[in-house]
Amino acid sequence: MTSKIQKTLSRLQERIQEGQYYEAHQQLRVVASRYVKQKDWDGAIDVLFSGAQALLKAGQYGSGSDLCLFLVNVFRDAEIKPDSANKGKLLSLLRLFALDEPSRKRFGEEMISWSAKLGEYPAGDPELHEAIGIMFAQEHEPYDAERHLVLGSKSAPEHLTKLEFEWYTEDESHTAPLYAARAVLPYLMVGNVRDATRCLLIYKRRLTEVKTSLAAPQEVSAGNLELKIFPSLPLLNFLSLLLVAVQRGRPDTYRQLRSHYAAHIKEVGTWDEALDRIGEMYFGIPIRRQTNPLFDMMGSLFASDQQPGVGRVEPPVEPPVADLD
Repeated sequence: MTSKIQKTLSRLQERIQEGQYYEAHQQLRVVASRYVKQKDWDGAIDVLFSGAQALLKAGQYGSGSDLCLFLVNVFRDAEIKPDSANKGKLLSLLRLFALDEPSRKRFGEEMISWSAKLGEYPAGDPELHEAIGIMFAQEHEPYDAERHLVLGSKSAPEHLTKLEFEWYTEDESHTAPLYAARAVLPYLMVGNVRDATRCLLIYKRRLTEVKTSLAAPQEVSAGNLELKIFPSLPLLNFLSLLLVAVQRGRPDTYRQLRSHYAAHIKEVGTWDEALDRIGEMYFGIPIRRQTNPLFDMMGSLFASDQQPGVGRVEPPVEPPVADLD
């Protein structure tokens, strides 16, 4: 940071301390815009980061969030790739927001969008996802936490499983599989078999340690397969067998598994869409899509007027089976 920028920030910091928040905010924007126009990206970043930090600490979340979003735009316009330094800046600002500040979520989404555009991960940087997910989990916002943790780094499964298990302990004992599935099924749908398996192992271990009211699990062996079966929790057993089936990739096994547990799955009422997608991803089983008989009839009538081979639509190529090694 140059001495000129330091002097500017010191002067504006004094205004913030004096309660002249609007004036400080506007001048910070003007100075940062000047640096952006000159393509002095480092100068713009220094001004915006320090200014946003000062305003957020002063409780001026509206003005602070405006500078935070400006900062992300500078990263994007300058085509600055995510690294530990600039990710650290953004996350430190995110932690200064009040829990009920609406713009906080938008700032988090903009961070992810920037990292997806300029980083190596199309869904956004895993470290950012994980840090944001942990923050939401600590603030008891499970839905937002889940959405980010499932796209997090290698340590995210532990945080996600902890979230789901703590959520489960507030519910009835028999609902254990529902909370386990909130980690297992999303991981499978993003092609992450490793972390889906890890989540279930951690979850079942905690279940045996804490929920002593449940019937003791039984060890079942078949060939080289060993599973811990919970007699009173059939859907938890279904999740265990699902992970085994996914790694083997046999469509008939998957169909038999869903058929065997169909009544239990029907009781849940919310797993079918996820299981259909998993069937298509890992077993090549096409999803049955609703059709309109009238449209089908019209399509066949129009097709009959075409010459053979003209206007035909080739069948979709099945998605590749995920690498399960």
